[in-house]
Amino acid sequence: MKRLGLVLLVAALCVVAARPVMAQRAMAQSGSLRYGISAGVLLPMGTYGDADKLGFVGGVGATYWLAGQPIGIRGDVSYSQTSHDGGVTGNSKIIGGMASVVYALNPATAPARILISGGVGMYNVKVDAGGVSGSETKVGFGGGAAVAFKMGTGSTRLVLGTRFTSVSTSGSSISFLPITVGLTFGK
Repeated sequence: MKRLGLVLLVAALCVVAARPVMAQRAMAQSGSLRYGISAGVLLPMGTYGDADKLGFVGGVGATYWLAGQPIGIRGDVSYSQTSHDGGVTGNSKIIGGMASVVYALNPATAPARILISGGVGMYNVKVDAGGVSGSETKVGFGGGAAVAFKMGTGSTRLVLGTRFTSVSTSGSSISFLPITVGLTFGK
């Protein structure tokens, strides 16, 4: 009876010891998810830059990193606002989302990770000029780069990034460059 109890105890200890190893293997075979928030300034470009001043932008997003690959799929949503330049009262507001492919130039273990991305999304552009307003929802394209710095021993990263974005509005396109600082969390 003592031997049976000892065998059961050893078997239970082996199962308990194997669980972390099995969990690590499962994580290595599946991807990882990072999510975060960002805020910064919005620099209007082209004809949009001729009409509006520097504004603000804020957003949230998440990136699913493919298992064992430096490639991720990102989705994000942002809101920005700029005010008109040249004595015209009012502002421009842009809210939208983009799906992007992200490529990391450095491994996830690097203290600073360089990321490049490109994607497509939908944006609603609302312009209010002197009490007259109008809005339209159109397709947008973007490409950019970021640097993600490790913060401490955990998985939190400080991300500095930008992404040139062009929204195909009626008559012309609205182009802008958000310059953001954010925090990401997750594995």
